[in-house]
Amino acid sequence: MIRFEHVTKRYGDGTTAVDDLSFEVAEGELVTLVGPSGCGKTTTMKMVNRLIEPTSGRILVDGEDIAEADPVTLRRRIGYVIQQVGLFPHKTVLENTSTVPHLLGWQRKKGRERAAELLDLVGLDPSVYGNRYPDQLSGGQRQRVGVARALAADPPVLLMDEPFGAVDPVVRERLQTEFLRLQSQVRKTVLFVTHDIEEAVRLGDRIAVYGSGRIEQFDTPATVLGAPATPYVADFVGADRGLKRLSVTPIEPGDLEQPPVVHLDDPLSKAAAKLTAEGARWAVVLDDAERLHGWIPAEAADGDRGTVRDHARRMEAWLPVGAPLKQAFSTMLQHDAGWIAVLDEDRFLGVLTPARLHEALRRSIDADAGGIARGDVQLQTVADV
Repeated sequence: MIRFEHVTKRYGDGTTAVDDLSFEVAEGELVTLVGPSGCGKTTTMKMVNRLIEPTSGRILVDGEDIAEADPVTLRRRIGYVIQQVGLFPHKTVLENTSTVPHLLGWQRKKGRERAAELLDLVGLDPSVYGNRYPDQLSGGQRQRVGVARALAADPPVLLMDEPFGAVDPVVRERLQTEFLRLQSQVRKTVLFVTHDIEEAVRLGDRIAVYGSGRIEQFDTPATVLGAPATPYVADFVGADRGLKRLSVTPIEPGDLEQPPVVHLDDPLSKAAAKLTAEGARWAVVLDDAERLHGWIPAEAADGDRGTVRDHARRMEAWLPVGAPLKQAFSTMLQHDAGWIAVLDEDRFLGVLTPARLHEALRRSIDADAGGIARGDVQLQTVADV
């Protein structure tokens, strides 16, 4: 959808902001451009809608050389979101959101209907917020309106320049979550500029790590964190890149342990026998529909009367398969749990322990480094040495 071909931007004083840049962004892909201030990432993005003109090279959007397009027409079909939002203070939220459709000649009713639809999509009830003015909104709410306005004319391309940088960390995380949900629905082609590697990792399908006017590495978040291409990239992503990688490494069925399983209506004697036979200190408890109910410790099952139901404990520490390892680690800490249950919808798959979490991370890193599947990685442990 977006292609840079040997693009350079050099200013009159001799400063080279972008030097011989070539890369492609696929349709529906979200690419984060990350790097320190002055590295050229914002210049790269602004050349896509011709707010900055390249010195040499070509930029194509959907196969069209943008140098041959009318700049105003081009900008009206590319969504643009900036850090300070830039809402018109004298217009209501609904009017702000319908600005581009109005400029494109849409009928007033159609434009307002589209604006209301987008406000609802970004989590702002148009009946509540539509007639408010920007100064009556919080920073996070104004940012949501900015995103809705950028999407109002249904552009194929969305440019976002540090859009969540002006809000506090809690609101920022919520906006990131909301934007990921929104992107899963609208699937726009997005260039997202940020200086925050954690934001880049969380949001991007791929990351372009900028040095001085050049891309040092352009790859998936997992590969950038697990196999930095240069010492510069390794230094930029940080010594804690292993921890950052937890957020982009999903739980897979092969990562799980299979503990003893008992059912709510099993006699305690049956549960005790199973625990003894397997040498286990606890068992997972399922209901009659094979859904997770909780767990039972060995000492609670050591009785002559009653059923598992009488002594089972609820299990709140669980996640769906495919959830990131970072979320698994956080859930363990939140519930002070030595393991978490992993489900496929309602079906119990197994449990993830801290040791298995560590192994999953190591397998993911080794798999990327060796270009093989995670399940094919053979780990060496202390016991093997």
